Amino acid sequence: MIVNSKKMLEKAKVGKYAVAQFNINNLEWTRYILEKCNSLEVDVILGVSEGAIKYMGGFDVVVSLVKSLVKDLEITIDVCIHLDHGSSVDVCKKAIDAGFSSVMIDASKMELDKNIETTKEVVEYAHSRDITVEAEVGHINGNSASSSSREFNATLEECEAIVKGTGIDSLAPALGSVHGLYKGEPDLDFYTMKEISEKLDLPIVLHGGSGIGEADIKKAISCGICKININTELQTAWHDEVVEFINNNPTVYDPRKIIASGRDAIYDMIEYKINLFYNK
Repeated sequence: MIVNSKKMLEKAKVGKYAVAQFNINNLEWTRYILEKCNSLEVDVILGVSEGAIKYMGGFDVVVSLVKSLVKDLEITIDVCIHLDHGSSVDVCKKAIDAGFSSVMIDASKMELDKNIETTKEVVEYAHSRDITVEAEVGHINGNSASSSSREFNATLEECEAIVKGTGIDSLAPALGSVHGLYKGEPDLDFYTMKEISEKLDLPIVLHGGSGIGEADIKKAISCGICKININTELQTAWHDEVVEFINNNPTVYDPRKIIASGRDAIYDMIEYKINLFYNK
């Protein structure tokens, strides 16, 4: 069933575990994530970046693909189709109109007042259609950056301001994580993470979950994180298996066989992350 993220994240906040957001990139990626999460009987958030939407053919294609797979694969878990890092109000509206059940508006590079103004516009449009909204405060460093500098981290005051000023459903405060591969060790601000979680009555999201060690993941969940985004680790696990397959099978040219050779690696990574996030 396609749902928004509200109940998923509220249950995680109470249960002190983290819902996984696995980003999708194509039909196979979507299928593997749905199949594995369904077999594990855990709800899932499918994150879709603007780049992935463009690659896959558009907003309507993504929604139709997910809904068709949920039906044909007889998926019984709850599935949220979530726009990841929507860059503008218009992009968020397009996703909502196409059938996304949740959106993230990322106005974190703007001044706080403008971030609040932009985010509030998305919230008003989304909530009138029963769509949940995630926002970001501070600035999470980009792909392959070094461990993020704390000068870009969110503060409690900024988080309180955007929550009060917008009515968002979840918040991704920048607290030391990065997108993509880490160079050096992650430097997460657990003190502020816990402070934000305790003082704000809404789910807190950790972006850039790939590459963060088990101990830090568990500590982040104990500090109130109840959604963790994973993309890069699925990509690298799939890549390594496919490279090995091609090296061992140089005459195979069928793209179905090549792409599918990385399926079990994705399955294994998903199961590992779910067990970690749910403290199994």
